[in-house]
Amino acid sequence: MASTATASTPPCLLNNSSTPLFHKTNTKSLTLFTKHKNPFLSLASSSFSNPHFFTFQKLPNYPSAAARKPIFKVGASSTSSSEETSDDDDDDAQEVYNWPSVILPFLFPALGGLLFGYDIGATSGATISLLSPELSGTTWFNLTSIELGLVVSGSLYGALLGSILVYPIADFIGRRGELLIAAALYLLGGSVTAYAPGLTILLIGRLLYGLGIGLAMHGAPLYIAETCPSQIRGTLISLKEVFIVFGILLGYFVGSTQINAIGGWRYMFGFSAPVAVIMGFGIWSLPPSPRWLLLRAVQGVGSLEEYKKKAILALSRLRGRPAADSVSEKQIDETLVSLKSQYNSQVSEGNFLEVIQGPSLKAFIIGGGLVLFQQITGQPSVLYYAGSILQTAGFSAASDAARVSVIIGVFKLLMTGIAVLKVDDLGRKPLLIGGVSGIAISLVLLSAYFKFLGGFPAVAVIALLLYVGCYQISFGPISWLMVSEIFPLRTRGKGISLAVLTNFGSNAIVTFAFSPLKELLGAENLFIVFAVIALISLAFVVIYVPETKGLSLEEIETKILK
Repeated sequence: MASTATASTPPCLLNNSSTPLFHKTNTKSLTLFTKHKNPFLSLASSSFSNPHFFTFQKLPNYPSAAARKPIFKVGASSTSSSEETSDDDDDDAQEVYNWPSVILPFLFPALGGLLFGYDIGATSGATISLLSPELSGTTWFNLTSIELGLVVSGSLYGALLGSILVYPIADFIGRRGELLIAAALYLLGGSVTAYAPGLTILLIGRLLYGLGIGLAMHGAPLYIAETCPSQIRGTLISLKEVFIVFGILLGYFVGSTQINAIGGWRYMFGFSAPVAVIMGFGIWSLPPSPRWLLLRAVQGVGSLEEYKKKAILALSRLRGRPAADSVSEKQIDETLVSLKSQYNSQVSEGNFLEVIQGPSLKAFIIGGGLVLFQQITGQPSVLYYAGSILQTAGFSAASDAARVSVIIGVFKLLMTGIAVLKVDDLGRKPLLIGGVSGIAISLVLLSAYFKFLGGFPAVAVIALLLYVGCYQISFGPISWLMVSEIFPLRTRGKGISLAVLTNFGSNAIVTFAFSPLKELLGAENLFIVFAVIALISLAFVVIYVPETKGLSLEEIETKILK
């Protein structure tokens, strides 16, 4: 996420006059890290008297604070003394919180992303089990390629429908309400799928589960962004991508343990149900988003004072402070003033036509193009059919293919972590160029294996690992980062919604079409088609995609979109 701060100074360190905030060094205050890599900075041993604080002290003969550029501050505490809250007005820009109160509002919404990823991983093994005469435990195991495509892509069609349905009602039910409904749909969809007596009920269960994905992927990032402290918002939103990848790995793991069981696909799909129960109870225990409560108040839905009191109580809970404390009240007052100003300064929100006009059109070409190429380079097919591809590649036993899928999942998780750590150092565009180039090479290798390297099954494994690794440092995290950065403020909501629809729609189409196209063209030719698309997407990145590293949202709008 970009910010309104300068490239060198994050917004959490600026006051209203854009002046860096400096704090005296002691074990009770939130202390400043500096941009200079000073070897004479030492960790004050006394700071460990409070495990939530890390205090760096300056040794003699080092440049004064005025000569240094701030990077960020860290620190958390469940309570704050009067000294802490009254030392300087600048302290108000740095929220005080305790970690347990911050982790849970992130963790339970993030389970919605985990369950999305789990569906991808579990489907990989479930398709092997479901089609096996010996392992399916059904009399209708002989599915056609069209029926198999519907089973695999059913949840994606549900997610597409869910993302369409949720937009007009999102402000009515709220972020917490969205996530509660998503948990219920996850539970219902997973249970119906696991106990399906026939193909029709199975497809209904997949559709219900997909509706849960659509709501969760809309509500989770909104709730996390609106409830977490500003100084760790970027970290938590990035970690949500890790939860999705961990879900994929979990799906692979469950698939590998149940692949030889009769009716193992039922366990693979059904495992999501207890996780959905945990998610539901966890979301129920959380307060509503304070920002959503204030939004409803500004929209004139109810009493302004009543919604304001609820928002103060919610924020106090989210930060681990006493109920209705003065710090939370002050933050709510400031947010309310800002929200009223934004509401009054614009006659209406950006409409659909504005998304395809002027600067917004350029933003949609960039953001929408990235999420489109993210899917049509074969990503859903490679992930959903990883087990089947490996089985075809020589891992004849279903269990062998499932275990290699677990290895791929671990590798995917590791590469995602690397991307999260490096995207602000290397930049968006270099990672995209390098990653998409690797994707094209991996697809050529897959085609070569199925065409004339069939005697070397290791080629298929290497190609899949290369594909996964390159995808996770490029299209995986960066496409959505660019989408969140590139749209102008006025049309950002509508633009991101359109990008979500583009993503889920193209995902469902590619997933559905993979099996029939594989029969029609053969695997070797199909992967060549994906490779050609990858080369086109590489040209798109080089020519059209800008570098946004270090730019604020306003700078992106004025320097790139104008």
